[in-house]
Amino acid sequence: MGDIRRRGAVALGITGLVAPLTLALGTTPAQAASCTTQTGPYQKQVEKFLGRPVDGRQSTADCKAIQAFQTKHGITPNIGYAGSITWGVMDLMNKQKAVGSNPNKDGKCPVNKGRIACVDLTLQLSWIQDGSTLVYGPVPVRTGRDGYETRTGLKKIYWRDIDHVSTIYNVPMPYSQFFDGGQAFHSVGLSMWNPPGSHGCVNMTTATAKKYWSLLKNGDDVFVYGRKPGT
Repeated sequence: MGDIRRRGAVALGITGLVAPLTLALGTTPAQAASCTTQTGPYQKQVEKFLGRPVDGRQSTADCKAIQAFQTKHGITPNIGYAGSITWGVMDLMNKQKAVGSNPNKDGKCPVNKGRIACVDLTLQLSWIQDGSTLVYGPVPVRTGRDGYETRTGLKKIYWRDIDHVSTIYNVPMPYSQFFDGGQAFHSVGLSMWNPPGSHGCVNMTTATAKKYWSLLKNGDDVFVYGRKPGT
């Protein structure tokens, strides 16, 4: 991310750049807006997710609950409307929860590589496994949005920088572990469900990024597969 340099190496590409907060859509919690009285197309689903009475009709209480969720996760406009973006985030959360403690049950992430960091773009989940043994996770992550997709395939961590800062955007990227050009694991200070996504990196909470930093090293494998919703 940014102008990445290694000793004796050329600067890498910017495909994985994380845009500055002022440029990325919804990268900070949206300010409170007026609540809408309009019933959304996903009203019942959203009501059920939020533990509201499921009647399919917008109420003031429904709107405030939806708006609080939108504000927390940087969904805009945060007017309490039960639309496709809000329901898409909730639906993804449900699917992530359903995975439980067996994220590689389909065997898509290689089990013959020893320690490897897996990234499931479809479910926006990542975990670390050693052979078929789950070492850490799964945890929600935030990958590249449409046009800046996190590239799929088998990679290797080749450079780590605990206090990395993008020299192009001047954006801190703590606990950066680069595995494909400018694309890296690193922490961010926003929701993992904040749409539309990163500029290619695999964003993590600080706690997760610290754990990945302690469990991985240069030369460890990374496997990215699937397709992020909306890309």
